[in-house]
Amino acid sequence: MASVSERRARILQFVQQQGYAANEDLAKALNVTVQTVRRDVNSMAADGIIARHHGGASAISAAENIAYSDRQILNLKQKEAIGQGAATAIPDGASLFINIGTTTEAFARSLRTHRALRVITNNIHVATLLAPAPDCNLVITGGTVRLRDGGIVGPAAAAMIEQYRADFGVIGISGIDEDGTLLDFDVDEIAAAQAIIRNARTVFLLADHTKFKRRPMARVGHISEISAFFTDQQPPAAIKAILQKAGVALHVIET
Repeated sequence: MASVSERRARILQFVQQQGYAANEDLAKALNVTVQTVRRDVNSMAADGIIARHHGGASAISAAENIAYSDRQILNLKQKEAIGQGAATAIPDGASLFINIGTTTEAFARSLRTHRALRVITNNIHVATLLAPAPDCNLVITGGTVRLRDGGIVGPAAAAMIEQYRADFGVIGISGIDEDGTLLDFDVDEIAAAQAIIRNARTVFLLADHTKFKRRPMARVGHISEISAFFTDQQPPAAIKAILQKAGVALHVIET
């Protein structure tokens, strides 16, 4: 039987993918009672993870992201696969930027056996993963540490990234609009991502399929600005056409 955290991660996944899910449908999918689903939905709504409605639940506002701990669980298998796939494209001896996010955190886990890497990051979780690696030169940006997700944000983070030029920039994103616009929830963190795009010779975007259905408000850039896109499912036709026109390499890592 799934644990409470696993069950709630699946509820969150259903709601994110469908926009709205009825309690009865969730109960059938999870093989639990409607009462159990109702308790989960009430608790998750109280935590600000989803919005509760009579008889069901919906995704939260596009103005705010879900808790980092919940994002770490959500689509974990897919994120790990995406991270591993992107890591295989990083050679030993490379220099790279890594930004904030659970998928970039998964990517960092797959870098720990690489040799002679030079990493600049504004992600505390990435720094914690790579700091023990004996053959990794790690630089952590300045800025304000955001406790809720371990991100280092603000003008100081972006300014420090601007001082470097790296072989690779590896970024995560919170949403991708139908026209290819890359979106995030917090304007405080987009400056660092934009600096990475400007100062990396090759830019990797890592995002699972749920990002195609999310519409945050802060604009980071455009998918045509990246070099390669790593994801777990085929993108929508409109996005695929943009990638092809811009010459962006598409890597679909199915799990």
